[in-house]
Amino acid sequence: MASTPRAGVEAFPYLLPTMRAMRLPLLLLPVLAASLTAQVPRDWPALVRAFDAYAASDSIVGASLVVLRDGREVAHHEYGFADRARGIRTSPATIYHWASITKTLTAVAILQLRDRGLLSLDDPVTRWIPELRQIHDSFGSIDAITIRMLLGHSAGFQSPTWPYSEGRPWEPFEPTRWEQLVAMMPYQEVLFRPDSRFGYSNPGFIYLARIIEAISGDPWEGYVYKNLWGPLGLTHSYFAGTPYWLAEARSNNYFLVRDSVSGALWMQDNGRDFDPGITIPNGGWNAPLGDLATWLRFLAGSAGADTALARRFDVVLRRTSLEEMWRSRFPIPGEAGPDSVALSFFVVHRAQHRFIGHTGSQAGFRSFFYIDPVSRTGVIAAFNTSNDVHPDSSAAGFNAVRDAALAMLAAAGSR
Repeated sequence: MASTPRAGVEAFPYLLPTMRAMRLPLLLLPVLAASLTAQVPRDWPALVRAFDAYAASDSIVGASLVVLRDGREVAHHEYGFADRARGIRTSPATIYHWASITKTLTAVAILQLRDRGLLSLDDPVTRWIPELRQIHDSFGSIDAITIRMLLGHSAGFQSPTWPYSEGRPWEPFEPTRWEQLVAMMPYQEVLFRPDSRFGYSNPGFIYLARIIEAISGDPWEGYVYKNLWGPLGLTHSYFAGTPYWLAEARSNNYFLVRDSVSGALWMQDNGRDFDPGITIPNGGWNAPLGDLATWLRFLAGSAGADTALARRFDVVLRRTSLEEMWRSRFPIPGEAGPDSVALSFFVVHRAQHRFIGHTGSQAGFRSFFYIDPVSRTGVIAAFNTSNDVHPDSSAAGFNAVRDAALAMLAAAGSR
């Protein structure tokens, strides 16, 4: 296990030789390698202890943790293995699957199209997806559901993309084609009055991706590559199968399961890649922590005195539009305090500090990120194991680590 403040590229001995030879893009170097004079949060050691204790108690095979200030990494911790069978430990080069954090890409792309005058957030979704009229809406016309409602998880659509799984091993991980979703629509209904409350919806972001494709003429993945990742220099991010030149860095994912006959616990190795199918726009992003750190740097507006970088940030999305995305819309049931959903992002409050972020969970991968837009601090955590034996205690431990990370950022931002 490794836990050190970072200072210079020599602090990354685990980078694969091929990656070192390629020299990471200049945009990533400040994020991945340089802490310069930034200060490590005082509560960092306590967070690392809590992180490791949770990982051990939850049987997590591998995990990583990063803290940022002003877009620069100031502390980085590694735990366990990216591939247990092969003895490959996690490292700054490890590629995780970020699951629902992908939704933030889709949301930023929608606002980008809005800022270009190509759509309004109050446009009816059926303008681009008339097939949705097949879904039963007992509250009125489904034409009243808008893009804004999809972004804010308030349209009333169901949470799972595929609600009919029986857990059989031969079932596809997710539906793989748009026509499969359309075929389900006559058997679905709007679950609550649109724009009356929060109700998390994965298919809602597939619908947003269809709108992006209809307007741009590009596949959703191509739009993200060209208009988000390109300007930001995210060259190690990808969707679907892992490129051959990144294969050695890709983490496996694992399930802790109980044998149905003997009752014994065992670690199920799910391999490295899986097919998210049609759900890629709501959960398909694969990347090392460095690319996520660059994404947080963009969200936090941490360009510093680098005017060229600030211009690239504005090319992706204006600061005023990002701040618009972070305005609370509906409270989150069951959450403490005034935690709420905004436009795709979630807003949480701890110790008089407001944090913007998102979590992810798909296959064996779990993750979270949060930024404090005022102090421009942030945290990223990734795990490659899901505990299917004790899901409730696992979720409670995950939330405890998240809250400890937010408390650390709040204390650091108050100094």
